[in-house]
Amino acid sequence: MRKLFSLLVMTSLAACGGSGDGIVVPQTGTAECENDGQKQFVLDSLYTWYLWNDLLPPGIDIADYATPEALVTEVTTTFGPQDMNGDPVDRFSSVGSLQEDQEFFGEGRYEGFGFSWRLVDTDDARLSRVFSDSPAAVGGLSRGQQILSLDGRSVAEIEANEGIGAVFDNDTVVFEMQRPDNSVFSVSITKGIVTIDPVPQYRIIDAGNGVNVGYIEFAQFISTANPVFDTVFAEFIAAGVDDVIIDLRYNGGGLVSTANLLGNYLGAFANDGRVFSETRFNADRAAANNSTEFFQRQGNSIDLSRLVVIATGGTASASELVTNSLEAYFDVTIVGENTFGKPVGQIGLEFCDKILRPTSFRTVNAAGEGDYFDGLPVDCAAEDDLNFPVGDVSDPNMVAAMTYLDTGACPAAAAQGAQFKPGVEAAVGKRDRRGPAHREFADAY
Repeated sequence: MRKLFSLLVMTSLAACGGSGDGIVVPQTGTAECENDGQKQFVLDSLYTWYLWNDLLPPGIDIADYATPEALVTEVTTTFGPQDMNGDPVDRFSSVGSLQEDQEFFGEGRYEGFGFSWRLVDTDDARLSRVFSDSPAAVGGLSRGQQILSLDGRSVAEIEANEGIGAVFDNDTVVFEMQRPDNSVFSVSITKGIVTIDPVPQYRIIDAGNGVNVGYIEFAQFISTANPVFDTVFAEFIAAGVDDVIIDLRYNGGGLVSTANLLGNYLGAFANDGRVFSETRFNADRAAANNSTEFFQRQGNSIDLSRLVVIATGGTASASELVTNSLEAYFDVTIVGENTFGKPVGQIGLEFCDKILRPTSFRTVNAAGEGDYFDGLPVDCAAEDDLNFPVGDVSDPNMVAAMTYLDTGACPAAAAQGAQFKPGVEAAVGKRDRRGPAHREFADAY
């Protein structure tokens, strides 16, 4: 039996290929890699691995779909579960480039400009983060800047037509930007290789009275983060840290192996050998694939007392897995906004030069809690204010986090319950997260 190893969202599952037992044979030959062969492989895989395969009607015709990419999107959108508003629950199943997936999860690399952005009003688009050494950073773009125009067209005009995201599909774009001091500049930027630093910063905060708090901004659950954790937590332990703030505001998930490792550094000191999380597949695949992940103490696992998680609506998947799993054992406080709401994950099935990532399992914590499709609820609401650097002492999220750790209560302004304006996206529902790995998990362009 040939093994296929996933490099995806929340699992390192080995999916077996071969004949019989409903297992799908990977497509590698010429005929199988023609369009119909690819579509058939995707459809057969959905019947086999899709978490909600019981909702798929028999006899779906591959001729009704133009490409394997269209098939996975349309089948899961049409026949997959719907929420109370009639919108698809599954916003994740997709087909993408195998090489791009491997580069992103293994090296944190993708081809793009090197930034994330959000609408704060219908005609006001701002950069939320810019990756160091990226084409965007070299071109002078930085967090908090406002996009005035793209290729000479205003944000309002573009949004009224194809949408800003479509413009960023171009290889080269002329950006007209306004800095926070209101000065304006224009620059032409061409896409290049962007490498995401999974841990952009960490530090020890002197909270007074001899108390130190550990802060870590964690950008992505990718394998390059694994060796960094040991360094970070070794320094935390040396400083006597037992309260940790982990900043996951833009972390849309990634590898389950990295999520498990982070959980071990944060929670295994006191819970070695206890249940961290459970992974559950559809009824057909459950017996062979359901699993339980146990805490495994590391050399620098911290003796954690309290954990504060800084989150936004972009905090998803593996970020939620770690938070939800630790909530079964620790005082975990979420600061910022409700998380995205993705208690499910995808396996990776390779075919031709592509990879199918069907939503195939759900996760729960040791208490059996896991259906947070509406997101994990915020405890201390705070604004992700783009006028401040992430993690700055005046960053409203950091103010709320430190206030909670100091007093056991949210700041008065935060306790009112999200009286700020987080952006127009909050009013239009959750966006579809299908797409290349850097878009789905890092919201990166």
